[in-house]
Amino acid sequence: MTDLTLVRRALISVSDKTGLVDFATALAGHGVELLSTGGTARTLREAGLAVKDVSEVTGFPEMMDGRVKTLHPVVHGGLLALRDNDDHVASMTEHGIGAIDLVVVNLYPFEETVAKGAEYAEVIENIDIGGPAMIRSAAKNHGFVNIVVDVEDYGVVLAEMGENDGRTTYSLRQRLAQTAYARTAAYDTAVSTWMAAQVGETPRRRTFGGQLVQTLRYGENPHQAAAFYTDGSARPGVATATQHQGKELSYNNINDTDAAFELVSEFAGQGPACAIIKHANPCGVATGETLKEAYCRAFDCDRTSAFGGIIALNHELDAETAKEITGIFTEVVIAPGASAEAREVFAAKKNLRLLTTDGLADASAAAIAVKQVSGGFLVQDKDVGRITRDDLKVVTKRQPSDQELSDLLFAWTVAKHVKSNAIIYVKDGATVGVGAGQMSRVDSTRIAARKAQDMAEVMGLPAPLTQGSVVASDAFFPFADGLITAAEAGATALIQPGGSMRDDEVIAAADEAGLAMVFTGMRHFRH
Repeated sequence: MTDLTLVRRALISVSDKTGLVDFATALAGHGVELLSTGGTARTLREAGLAVKDVSEVTGFPEMMDGRVKTLHPVVHGGLLALRDNDDHVASMTEHGIGAIDLVVVNLYPFEETVAKGAEYAEVIENIDIGGPAMIRSAAKNHGFVNIVVDVEDYGVVLAEMGENDGRTTYSLRQRLAQTAYARTAAYDTAVSTWMAAQVGETPRRRTFGGQLVQTLRYGENPHQAAAFYTDGSARPGVATATQHQGKELSYNNINDTDAAFELVSEFAGQGPACAIIKHANPCGVATGETLKEAYCRAFDCDRTSAFGGIIALNHELDAETAKEITGIFTEVVIAPGASAEAREVFAAKKNLRLLTTDGLADASAAAIAVKQVSGGFLVQDKDVGRITRDDLKVVTKRQPSDQELSDLLFAWTVAKHVKSNAIIYVKDGATVGVGAGQMSRVDSTRIAARKAQDMAEVMGLPAPLTQGSVVASDAFFPFADGLITAAEAGATALIQPGGSMRDDEVIAAADEAGLAMVFTGMRHFRH
């Protein structure tokens, strides 16, 4: 093997034809012979390029609806032969195998086919076989062969060939090989994940794949390296959003923006709603008659924590709301859309990132959640659990009022997105106190109430907004102390899963305090 290898012959077979003609034209300009198949060959011929069909080389026509075309010793021998091995060269000569120096393959659009909801048979037909086989052969023999699986690498290859009289360096071929193996791994991951869903069982083996979006300046802290990858899904959110202004998102920005948008997407199809996130926890969530009102009510839950936070909206951002948001420093605003007037308002805030998603995420769509642990990872279904009024079980003597029921369901929705132990005080469709991530539930109850007291002082209110509020707890109250603390803060009704050994004690305490309480039978731990 030598460092520089001349590219004399290329096999091109792509489903994504972006940049294809320009790339192939440049290769031909270097004197490279072009081999191709099917639609790719037609595209190149229509562009006036000389192309030889792979079937001419193999002596076999494409068959079985294109399932068999490149799976042939003449193709794979041309890819796998070691050019500095006399036995390999002799075998090539004996069997009339010509060397292939460059393979350009992007695979059948399997992920896109699944994403559009295609029928089972169509999905199966979009599982590429010949492409991954060629990719792996070429990548294994990267000492001599270039393998290109991404359009982004067309220019890189041409640049090296231009600098080296049609040759490429070993370091480039090595990098291309790594990218190629990652691509086939991600492709197989998509196929196996889809198959697991069809089978409906926990798979014995599971893999995950992703494509680099950006290398981040650092991770959660400056001493940690980090990068952002997408999994290929089309779910609206931070990974698929359009950024209109502001510097690149950081690791923490991306994490918090995802948390904010997933929460506000719970209110799809409803009136204006806003969620403000700080360190992956909501510090304010509210609905309103207008988007501006929803933002202001969310902001009033915890004005201190909202500084430097992430704002997610469930409706298109308008200029009036944008002007209100610019009253404090905000890291990111994400919404389904933004009017031209709103974008103009934000243009004056150069450090504010504005993202639009062209829709809300489907809060009920099944998905998997992954968490790494030492030596492995945990996989579970995404928490898409939801309840309605019909699911609630009233366990106290007093029935909740209609307004209390509405607020209880709102609080329960928010609780799903707050780190455990989670306690949420809500009044008239807005959070008025949030307690998150404490080691004991009663501490979360106290902290949330204390925050409401602090905000009452800031806003000049005669009493905290927890007076006349309702409370949601993401898991059951193990003792009555948390419920009693909520009652002392002014709460009138509670929602919780139930299921504690001391449920009777907690219910008795609620009755004694004159509270209404409902059980959901569902827990929303979030660690």
